[in-house]
Amino acid sequence: MAHTNLMRRGAVYYALVHVPTDLQAAMQGKKQIWRSLETKDYGEAKRRLTPHLDQWASTFDDMRRRRDLSEADIEVAVWDHYTVKLEEGDRERASRPTQAEIDAATERAALDAIKSGAHEAGPIAAINAMTEVEILANKATWAAHRRTSRLNRLRADLANGDTRFIEADADRFLAKNGFDIEHGGTRYRELCFKLMRADIEQLERHAERDRGDFTGKPKDPVVVEPVNRPEPIGSTGEGIMQVFAKYETENPNNIRPETFAQARRDVQHFADFVGSRVRASKIDKRMVSEWKGILADWPVKATETAVFKDLGVREVVAKNKTLATPKPTLTRNTIRRYLASLGGFCRWLSKNGYLDANPVADMLPKKNGPANERDTFSDEALTTLFTSPLFTACQSAEWRDLDKPGNVAVRDHRFWIPLIMAFSGARPAEIAQLHTADIRQDAGVWIMDINDEGENKRTKNHNSKRVVPIHSELIRVGLLKHHERMVAAGERQLFPEVEIPKEGQIAAQFSREFNRYLTDIGVKTGKNLVTYSLRHTVVDQLRTAGFMDNEIETIVGHEKRTQTAKYGKRREGTLKLRVDLVNSISYPNLRLEHLFSL
Repeated sequence: MAHTNLMRRGAVYYALVHVPTDLQAAMQGKKQIWRSLETKDYGEAKRRLTPHLDQWASTFDDMRRRRDLSEADIEVAVWDHYTVKLEEGDRERASRPTQAEIDAATERAALDAIKSGAHEAGPIAAINAMTEVEILANKATWAAHRRTSRLNRLRADLANGDTRFIEADADRFLAKNGFDIEHGGTRYRELCFKLMRADIEQLERHAERDRGDFTGKPKDPVVVEPVNRPEPIGSTGEGIMQVFAKYETENPNNIRPETFAQARRDVQHFADFVGSRVRASKIDKRMVSEWKGILADWPVKATETAVFKDLGVREVVAKNKTLATPKPTLTRNTIRRYLASLGGFCRWLSKNGYLDANPVADMLPKKNGPANERDTFSDEALTTLFTSPLFTACQSAEWRDLDKPGNVAVRDHRFWIPLIMAFSGARPAEIAQLHTADIRQDAGVWIMDINDEGENKRTKNHNSKRVVPIHSELIRVGLLKHHERMVAAGERQLFPEVEIPKEGQIAAQFSREFNRYLTDIGVKTGKNLVTYSLRHTVVDQLRTAGFMDNEIETIVGHEKRTQTAKYGKRREGTLKLRVDLVNSISYPNLRLEHLFSL
């Protein structure tokens, strides 16, 4: 593949860097940057190209960060202003003279006046002699007066929207931290207003301390100790998008480029919300929860809407609410996609030591969609199902008697299909048509090979042909023992009682009768909880665990919509990924111990 960043001028190769559109003005209008690689050899040029591109990518990131005064940055500025001013006041208080020092100074002044003959010069000399004493004695009073005057000025300016009094402090913070934002712009004024509020808080603390009360805490909600301090500008630390680049380079699960591009955009939105310099290791549930709330109010196609140009994430949401006709906001399904993208990244972060746990787990909202969309099983519903007579003992093996307690143990496909669905996400027909040869070991892992190889076997689509690791719960319940019995009996099918028709649906009767069974045992109360709901439950489990849809496809067999997916016979997704997926199917409140001895 040709490198679009590698060009030759004459005999020498050059690196061609394309300046991002949003930075071209800051680069004096340049759209491209050329740098000689100082070699005529193509292989050497390719080797030298990457460091050049990485350096410019870092430069562009740094330029963006200098314009990105995030909420986290302002939070740090406000807290530091409050604590520094408080410490300065405490040092001033500690330096005040004690009464003993004032008395000693008074005595010295009197002695000095006597020695200099000031007592003969009248009252003026006496006043001069006591000036130093007055300064010492009133140091605390004058400090209190200065603070009161400053407090009154700040309150008046805050009420009037006048930031001039605090701008020197704001400018010092921006200069110290390398920010380059518009003086007087929205973000600048927000910084000033919050610094004023922090200043008011520290002045109120000093008034309390002057009265002997050192227990006061900030009452203004903007004055809080930062949970996360962003990476300093220009640092080579591990901000969210810096670490995401490592994740993308590693691509441990062979995610398709177009899917990764979407995930990058989604995670970039999160980084824009929390601040691009927040460390990836500091992502927590509070951040994710707040972002989820923002997504609920995020306008569709906000980045393409002129009225939102150059606004921050929170500013876009606030602006949309002021419009005469607010733009429509994201659907729950789109919010799920954003969170799933972040969840996949956070799952990688937790596996690589950046995070202790995935903060996106259990954060995905329920899907929205048409009224007939399938419901999912709760752990309570699964418990009711798997402790019902079909899975313990029933009156007879006839469908009409499966819901009635008795002493007949049913261990055919009707027992196994729901269990396998709940711990694999496979379709009923895929399970029903399995051959004994389809249950085998691959690299030490027991798997189900779902394929269309055999008489009348078929799959729903190209991607339905797949390998699915067998969940440990299914092994404990006895699926491999059932497999052994069928092999020993010389059966070709894993469930020989299932007739595989040449045409039509496989296991159609099972799905129809099982839906009735769900009603009979009290699990199904509406039309949206059906056999396929077990499959939907698995998909939701995996999304909650932080897997992206393209990863989930590898075990549930959803049809891909890309042209590439139609080519080749090699199945996408590593066995390790599939094992990780299956192991992530978990129902914490479901107990199946009563089935283990079967």
